[in-house]
Amino acid sequence: MGIRDIIEGKEQWRAHLARIKALPPDYQIVYNEMQRYYFKIGPVDLVERNLLAGILDFFEEGAADGKGVLELIGDDVAAFCDDLIKDSRTYAEIYQESIKQPPTA
Repeated sequence: MGIRDIIEGKEQWRAHLARIKALPPDYQIVYNEMQRYYFKIGPVDLVERNLLAGILDFFEEGAADGKGVLELIGDDVAAFCDDLIKDSRTYAEIYQESIKQPPTA
């Protein structure tokens, strides 16, 4: 990864953060909680699938339609998050598998 890639990545992240700040407050709170949840459990393909960008797009559309965030995702935010990554492996699962297997000699 070159310096140009790093700079472009930072610019994209700043643009992403600006989009989040443009959301209504309830959307911002839920988005930030979802982001924190995903960073904690670590879906392996979080970046490759553009999961966070997709959620942001979905939220922007809902806000533009005048809907509340819980109208879009339901009352159980964690269940919504889990459903989005139900077919994805997480770093937490990989770690659990690694500590269950006996060490190889």
